Amino acid sequence: MAAVDFRENLLGISWVDSGWVPILNPGNVLDYFSERSNPFYDRTCNNEVVKMQRLTLEHLNQMVGVEYILLHAQEPILYIIRKQQRQSATQVVPLADYYIIAGVVYQAPDLGTVISSRVLSAVHGIQSAFDEAMSYCRYHPSKGYWWHFKDQEEREKAKPKSKKKEEPSSLFQRHRVDTLLLDLRSKFPPTFYQPKPGEKPIPVEVKKEIEPPTEAVKQDEREPATKSSTPAPPSKPPEKRARLQ
Repeated sequence: MAAVDFRENLLGISWVDSGWVPILNPGNVLDYFSERSNPFYDRTCNNEVVKMQRLTLEHLNQMVGVEYILLHAQEPILYIIRKQQRQSATQVVPLADYYIIAGVVYQAPDLGTVISSRVLSAVHGIQSAFDEAMSYCRYHPSKGYWWHFKDQEEREKAKPKSKKKEEPSSLFQRHRVDTLLLDLRSKFPPTFYQPKPGEKPIPVEVKKEIEPPTEAVKQDEREPATKSSTPAPPSKPPEKRARLQ
C-alpha cells in the first residue's frame, strides 16, 4: 500500500480490514486500530512502544507523549478511540476522536470543521436560490423589472381565454368624434376616394377658384385712390343777418 501523507485532510477517507470485522471486541479493537495499513494510526505513539516492549496498556499512564485509548464501546458495532497528548499521569490534552462502525474507521470532525461545513452548505443553498431567482428576473427600459416564472406560462395557457366585452361609446363621445373628423376633412380634403371596397382609388378633382386678372385688380385699387385725391368742393361761408334794433 502506498504511503499516506498525514498532512492531507483525513475527514474524507475511511479504512477497514474485513478480516478483523467478525472478531472485533473491546479487548482487541486497539490492536485492530494499530494495523500498519490504517492511515489514522501514528506509529510514533506510546502504544507502539508498549506493544514492542510487550507491556500492558497501564504503563501508558507513566509515559509522556501521544497515545490512543478506548473511550467508548457499544458492542458489537460501535467503538470510539481517542488520540490524546499525555503530559503527566493526571493531565492529558485530547487531539482527535475516531469511531469504528461495523469495522469501518472514520475520523470524527472537530467543532470548527462542523461549523465550517454547515456554513458552506447554507451559503451554497442561498447562492443557488439567488441564482434561480435571477433566472426569472426580466428587465426592459420601458417596462422596468418584473418576474417571469416558467409555470406562469403554463397557467396562462390552461386558463380559458375570455373575450373582453367592448363598452359602447356614449353620445357625447360619438358627437365629439364626428365633429373632429369633419374638422379634419375640411382642413385636409382627401385626394383619392374608393367607390367600392377592392376597387382602385380615383383621384379627386380639386376645383380652383378663378382669380381676377391682375390688371382689373390694379384698376380697382387705383379708383379709390383717385377718388380720395380729388379735392372736396369749398363750403359756403355763413350768411350775415342784420341786427334788429
